[in-house]
Amino acid sequence: MRAVLGATILVCAVATGIPGTASADPMTAAGVASGSGAGIERISVASDGTQGDGDSAGATITTDGRRIAFSSSANNLTPANPANRERVFVRDQRTPQTLLMTTLTPPIQRPLISGDGQYVALWGLLQRDTKSFLSQVRSGSTIGINCSGLSCSQPSLSTDGRYLAQVATFNRPPSRQRIEVRDWQAGTAVTVDEFDHTVSARPSISGDGRFVAYQDGQAQDVFVWDRSDDTSSGPIEGPSTAATLVQISRDGSKVVYLSGSDTYVHDEKSGTNHLVANVRGVAIDPTGRYLLYAPHDTSGPSLTLRDLETGSDEIVSDRPASAGTDAVSAGGRDVVFHSTADDIVPGDTNGKSDVFVRRFY
Repeated sequence: MRAVLGATILVCAVATGIPGTASADPMTAAGVASGSGAGIERISVASDGTQGDGDSAGATITTDGRRIAFSSSANNLTPANPANRERVFVRDQRTPQTLLMTTLTPPIQRPLISGDGQYVALWGLLQRDTKSFLSQVRSGSTIGINCSGLSCSQPSLSTDGRYLAQVATFNRPPSRQRIEVRDWQAGTAVTVDEFDHTVSARPSISGDGRFVAYQDGQAQDVFVWDRSDDTSSGPIEGPSTAATLVQISRDGSKVVYLSGSDTYVHDEKSGTNHLVANVRGVAIDPTGRYLLYAPHDTSGPSLTLRDLETGSDEIVSDRPASAGTDAVSAGGRDVVFHSTADDIVPGDTNGKSDVFVRRFY
């Protein structure tokens, strides 16, 4: 099943390639504090300090917590967006600036920022099929990442953005899909695994691009592929348990998966599985120590961060909230999430979903 693919990468200049792409002109966003300190801040605000919104596709954060990628269709996060088209933004917490990345044809699915904050990957509809795209944060230039199938989806980025794992789907009979990793700089690709169905396959790549955790949605199994010897191990949950992948930590040491009503954290070195009972795991920090989870009990906090070494918990949000993978910075210092609640920060009157960051320092 595994072979090096000779497919080329489709490179598109901003002005001549992908329709609707915009440059990453810096727009300073007032009304959001840039200083350090524990607490919660709203990220999805306009450059003049008025309220924007953050769509619920999921925000992602860099390893050091400096930059956050999110999507929004608000028409006031950029000088002109009369059609309310969905766009992708990167918020730089240090400067602070909000950078416009792209205006690809909606729907845009879940922007993902690389660990070093230099690239943003996303996937969305282009004509009849979905495609993966990569935007460089500094220049705003966007390239389309080709794949071996008709549709490309579910991208996952290495820390430096060089390696992109994704799903290539062949929609026309016989329907099938392939997990592949592309080195877009070298123009090469490797097939990790291939399935004769199109049921919910998804990859998650480690920071150095060596490991890819992925799921076979039909068999309900999770595997880990190692680039160094081109082999897959697993299913990591064992032969008698159905599992759904959450993500692999950027250091490659831990893999989070769901099984039944519980969450498990698989240790790649020892091969053991740590049970976190009666919760839905959402993300793990780059070091593999801190697990972000949503309790099934809705009477308490909606998001909680657990230190897997000490077993201690920190509340991320006690209001209704959601988050996706890559939502936690290294050491569990920052967590990004979405919420429609209007009492998380003062002055929230837009009645829409907003992006927030919770700092624990």
